[in-house]
Amino acid sequence: MTPGQHPLAEQVIVHLSDLHLTADAAPLFGVVDADAQLGDAIGRLTASGVVPAAIVVTGDVADDGAQASYARARALLEPVAQQFGAALIWVMGNHDRADAFRSELLGGVDAPAAGTELVAVHDLAGLRLVALDTSVAGLHHGALSDDQLDWLAATLAEPAPRGTVIAMHHPPLPVVIAPSDTIELHGQQRLAAVLAGRDVRGIIAGHLHYATSSSFAGVPVWVAAACCYSTDPLAPDGWVRGQGGGQAISLLHVYPDRLVHTSTPTTALPTLYGFPPRPEG
Repeated sequence: MTPGQHPLAEQVIVHLSDLHLTADAAPLFGVVDADAQLGDAIGRLTASGVVPAAIVVTGDVADDGAQASYARARALLEPVAQQFGAALIWVMGNHDRADAFRSELLGGVDAPAAGTELVAVHDLAGLRLVALDTSVAGLHHGALSDDQLDWLAATLAEPAPRGTVIAMHHPPLPVVIAPSDTIELHGQQRLAAVLAGRDVRGIIAGHLHYATSSSFAGVPVWVAAACCYSTDPLAPDGWVRGQGGGQAISLLHVYPDRLVHTSTPTTALPTLYGFPPRPEG
């Protein structure tokens, strides 16, 4: 690609969320083939020519928390990451279960000094990606324990060469679908206090099943649409309505001075027109 007013991106990070795989690949709600949706996303990605530095899955990898669900997610995405030489980064969601998640996706390793939460730090050529664990066992809302916030503060105490991106499941944003109090991240101001004055360039999240963006404590936040099915923000007041469209892959382009988030459908849409690449020179 020929750059315009801006240089080419230093890195591209593929951001997927809410795969919701099941142990026996049974359709969600009897109609949603989560494996096929992930397969479509992988097909689109591998055919695109994009070479990601990392593939980040921000939670709800499994719908049922079953070991077989995680094994299949790993079997589907590990070869893609290996093909690109990309880091494969898994983040806990509210549907995920820690023991199976740890054994199948993290190689059985213990969490690094953040209580029982499954957190991690990844160095992407000087860009620090911090995976947080906002899950609360058996509940849909999210929270960050004192142990995890203390760990995060210690992790951010030393700036990274190219700054930090935080990946988490529950976004620290207002939720525009009902019932918001039962699914939002609790205690958000405690997180804001930890982020103040640090080198965090962006937060990426999932959980809501629709794409949205805002800022939190002065940090841009991007919420990826789900890979499996979408939630309708225009459902009648008080209703929660799942939809069989709008599933998407998010692309995070990392520039020296900014992050650019782009959402693209997991399924190829009909082509209406096309232009060949412009000749160089």
